[in-house]
Amino acid sequence: MTTLLLVRHGESEANRLGFFAGQIDVPLLEKGELQAHLAGAYISENYKVGKVYSSDLKRAYKTGRIIADITGSDLIADTRLREIDAGLWQGKKFDELISCYGEGYSCWLNDIGNCKCDGGESVRQLGKRILQSLTEIAKAECGQTVVIATHATPIRAMQCALRGLSFDRMKNIPWVSNASVTELLYDNGVWRFIREDENGFLSDLKTSFPPNV
Repeated sequence: MTTLLLVRHGESEANRLGFFAGQIDVPLLEKGELQAHLAGAYISENYKVGKVYSSDLKRAYKTGRIIADITGSDLIADTRLREIDAGLWQGKKFDELISCYGEGYSCWLNDIGNCKCDGGESVRQLGKRILQSLTEIAKAECGQTVVIATHATPIRAMQCALRGLSFDRMKNIPWVSNASVTELLYDNGVWRFIREDENGFLSDLKTSFPPNV
């Protein structure tokens, strides 16, 4: 059995300025680094971590680096753990997306599991690559606890897919907050969630997406 701790990156420049980052390589902000330190302390106090795997994008990789340093773990980058490739939406303010890409972004807001970013990935394509990465990691690290430093859409997609739910149901799953911890177990092909969006350790530093995401 493998324990995976899915950690969304801390607050990034895109989060603060309100634009769709996708795979644009925006940095963590100072607050995001503080959130990552709090997540690392929470994980260190409650788990014995073997390794930390991370998206190679700066905001997730820095989050993973901080957690790896706190837990004394090796850090491994995996490009498959990146946020969705949002194509033409990347770098655009959320309000701009509503006016410029009304049909596509309306699908994102109301039926995200069936959405395809204009000029980018579909959510189903994202789900396929994330699931492949997590399954390989879970098998390779059997018996261990590993941290996965990644992004909001990958975590939301896995909250749906790893329950065996249709992506039609993904719209009913809320976004996790920055630097939150979602714990799941993998045992011989079976996935089970233990806790989701654990963020009590962040106290008044908790940050989440606004309603127009």
